[in-house]
Amino acid sequence: MLVSIGASVVLVDQLTKSWAVHALSEGRPDHVVGPVNLVLTKNSGAAFSLGSGVTPLIELVAIVLVLGVLWQSGRLARGGAALAPLVGLSLLAGGALSNLGDRLLRSNHGAVIDFIQLVSWWPVFNVADVAVTAGALTVAISLAFPHASAAGHPQVDRQAGVPAHQGAPDDDA
Repeated sequence: MLVSIGASVVLVDQLTKSWAVHALSEGRPDHVVGPVNLVLTKNSGAAFSLGSGVTPLIELVAIVLVLGVLWQSGRLARGGAALAPLVGLSLLAGGALSNLGDRLLRSNHGAVIDFIQLVSWWPVFNVADVAVTAGALTVAISLAFPHASAAGHPQVDRQAGVPAHQGAPDDDA
């Protein structure tokens, strides 16, 4: 399931970026509704246009992030972690991997395709940026409130194959 989440982020992000490249004019905003504009841009910085001009560093950080997230996800899943941090890590990995793919595989010279603009003063972003932000927030909230993120998602006793709170039948019953 966690691989599916990350793969879905990559798929949706890449499909929407391909659409944007073919349907939008670079640098010319197309008004959608309310404060939402679609405007094709190429971003050599990190999420939300932060850190422009340090593309090789951003690529290295993305590779380390994806590898770290994969390692941590596997470790958490084997330990019977709650679902929320695993979903957050999957969103992070999918978004980072998709933007890294833009930098390395598209002919953008180390840039990613951005096309969503909420208001004129806010940086243009893409679906991968949303996934990275949502994933980071989910992980942070899960770490800050570990009992809340585990609510409704019992840890599993891997040896017995049952939720940890379900042991032997209660002798008092």
